[in-house]
Amino acid sequence: MTQAPPTVNAQMLQDFAAAWNRHDLEALMSFMTDDAEFHAIAGPDLLGRTFKGTEALREGFQLAWKTFPDAAWLDGDHFVCGDRGVSESTFCGTKADGSRVEARMVDVFTFKNGKIAVKNAYRKDRPALAAK
Repeated sequence: MTQAPPTVNAQMLQDFAAAWNRHDLEALMSFMTDDAEFHAIAGPDLLGRTFKGTEALREGFQLAWKTFPDAAWLDGDHFVCGDRGVSESTFCGTKADGSRVEARMVDVFTFKNGKIAVKNAYRKDRPALAAK
């Protein structure tokens, strides 16, 4: 008997966002396909820096927390339409030098078999806020 894939809906994206806010790498990975891609907000390529596959995704996700140890994605709004979805939020984080980022962002998702196959992140290019 085959098991039905998990339901892809706004609640799933809300749960994914909650895992980001907990900095829970294992929970995040449970939402991703084995061959998933993460296109970060910055990097040398057209899509930013791309992390593909389980180990690369782990590296890419952890890099967000290394760069911003207090990273948080607030005021989330999520929707799903077929095999695509969007999460909009306010990203807040502080770098080691004390400068802070607070900017609206979106993640655009592509789903496959009830999981996230592509996470493509975009963030407003707002200048860093001065250290407190």
